[in-house]
Amino acid sequence: MDIKLVDEFQLDWHLEGKAQQTAKNYSFDLRKFLSEYDSPTLMQAKEWVLKTNSIVGRRKRAQAIRAFGRWLNDNGIDGFEWHMQVPLTKEKTFPQQTVVLADYQKALIAATTPRDKAVIEVLWSCGVRRKELTEIRVEDVDFQGGFIVVRQSKTGKPRIVPISPSTRRALRRHLKARTTGSLFNLTSNAVRQLLRRLEAPSAHAWRRGWAVHALRNGVSETSVRAAAGWSSGAMVARYTRALSGELAVEEFQRSWGNS
Repeated sequence: MDIKLVDEFQLDWHLEGKAQQTAKNYSFDLRKFLSEYDSPTLMQAKEWVLKTNSIVGRRKRAQAIRAFGRWLNDNGIDGFEWHMQVPLTKEKTFPQQTVVLADYQKALIAATTPRDKAVIEVLWSCGVRRKELTEIRVEDVDFQGGFIVVRQSKTGKPRIVPISPSTRRALRRHLKARTTGSLFNLTSNAVRQLLRRLEAPSAHAWRRGWAVHALRNGVSETSVRAAAGWSSGAMVARYTRALSGELAVEEFQRSWGNS
């Protein structure tokens, strides 16, 4: 099989607006696979997936083959007709820390500077990733509209994230009269160290907490997905799986009102 097809697969993935990093990772694995097997069979695909001891690695390899096989099939190209028969290794799931209101309140008390308080407010209000937080500029904050423009997201597409009234106040106190430049002047590692100093959970735990808190307070899944930059509901389900029972109870109680 022509390995150049992988380049075309990666390009089409980008054109469809899917996550660029995923396409890059898939293409890396596919080039390794096709360099070992010129005209791979299902058996060879299974053998290649098993060549790594990592459960996550095996799953990623199988996902790459399946995605490439679907793309070949959609474009009428022969070669991976068996792609859906490659098993996906099941990953073990472990409970992940999720920030709750008490964590937010505790972190605000521990924060002693306007900048640190503003960082906590943005994490709780926006659910941005740590790297995204470091790349926000002052010009990206729209105080009148009540949102921040995240220009560099994981998917490569910009998005808008709403900010709460308390976040606006914290950002104004932090910025004072400044109207340009980096919002926080922090590196990704500096954000990690800041959270450790405040004895606060990781940035990703804040992102999970933001999603759960929004859903609990009646924000639609569609709006959560848009603000988070997720193309499907899979990540919403993944983040809220451990608390799905509590969310269901609260949603039904809201629907019943005072009856």
